[in-house]
Amino acid sequence: MDVLWIKSLHIIFFVSWFAGLFYLPRILVNLAMVNANLESTDAPSAERDRLLLMSRKLYRFMMPLMLGTLVFGLWLWLGYGIGKGPGNGWMHAKLLLVLILIGYHHVCGAFVRQFAAGTCTRSHVWFRWFNELPVVVLVATVILVVVKPF
Repeated sequence: MDVLWIKSLHIIFFVSWFAGLFYLPRILVNLAMVNANLESTDAPSAERDRLLLMSRKLYRFMMPLMLGTLVFGLWLWLGYGIGKGPGNGWMHAKLLLVLILIGYHHVCGAFVRQFAAGTCTRSHVWFRWFNELPVVVLVATVILVVVKPF
């Protein structure tokens, strides 16, 4: 019965983490749009300040969600042996995707800091493309875990 609780907590944490990974880049798109508009006026912006506040708070909120996902996922893998042994190549692919997501998470944090410092030069179009990576990783991860193709 314990393994079912751990799986449930892993799923709750990763779904919550993904919600943040979907939403934070959308805030970055809006920040890039506001920055482009501000370049022409050089005026302070309440909208920019609000978006920066939202992005900082969301990024801080996402950190324990990422850590919970990792803790419960490692517990399942190392403690219960889920994905261990021959015929579990899908787990290696999934772990690679998790590493990519951890990197993506931290890159989002770097962008938040760049926007706060006024040094981000990426366009809103670039951030629209950047926003799509978690969707691709989620689809691939779910297929790997459910179908276990290798």
